[in-house]
Amino acid sequence: MHSSPLGQREVIAMEILIIEDDPVIGRAVQRGLEEAGHGCQWLKDGTEGLSAAETQKHDVIILDLLVPGEPGLAILEKMRKTGVQTPVLILTALGSVEDRVIGLKKGADDYLTKPFDMAELLARVEALSRRSTIKPSAVLEVGSLVLDLPSRRVTGNGVFIELTPTEFSILELLMRHAGQVVTRKMLCEALWNSDWEGTTNVIEVHINRLRTKLQRATKEPLIHTVRGRGYALRATT
Repeated sequence: MHSSPLGQREVIAMEILIIEDDPVIGRAVQRGLEEAGHGCQWLKDGTEGLSAAETQKHDVIILDLLVPGEPGLAILEKMRKTGVQTPVLILTALGSVEDRVIGLKKGADDYLTKPFDMAELLARVEALSRRSTIKPSAVLEVGSLVLDLPSRRVTGNGVFIELTPTEFSILELLMRHAGQVVTRKMLCEALWNSDWEGTTNVIEVHINRLRTKLQRATKEPLIHTVRGRGYALRATT
């Protein structure tokens, strides 16, 4: 256990892989993480980065998209296709909404644009590690609903259900807590690394869309609203 320089709370030391070709940024990130008590492996080449990622020896990967050798998005896609589920934080100068959506669809867990604040990077990395401390089952099943994490594929009664990255994350959380109430706060923490609850409409819109898609395939209502508390996923068959 090491004390974080950003506060008095204790954090668990992690092993972090940095794939970044910019020497100034790479050195700064490595120094900041090591000062916080974490171990770092810093690689400047994408091909070497992919090989290191595939060893699955790291708790979190920080990935620049514009690296020589194997491009960042290709690294991410190949990792996920081979079943590597190490949390990935994309760190890049490409900050448009389209770039973010593409990165998340390829399997990134978080996205931070340059220039960035080291305190925010550290907080995001530690949040990703906390969420992945308990290694998840690769396949979740509730009734006829099946969620396959390595392929990020969801089916109901054998029918493929196309979900957005946000819908997929919500469904994964609901399925991990099947039969239990998932609060809006839990959903916000999983989706936005924050306990911010904002307007409940944001969550409700995603839930309603997800509920409709699931019911269309499974032919039964799976997501139930628990008034004043949150949502629960239950199968009747």
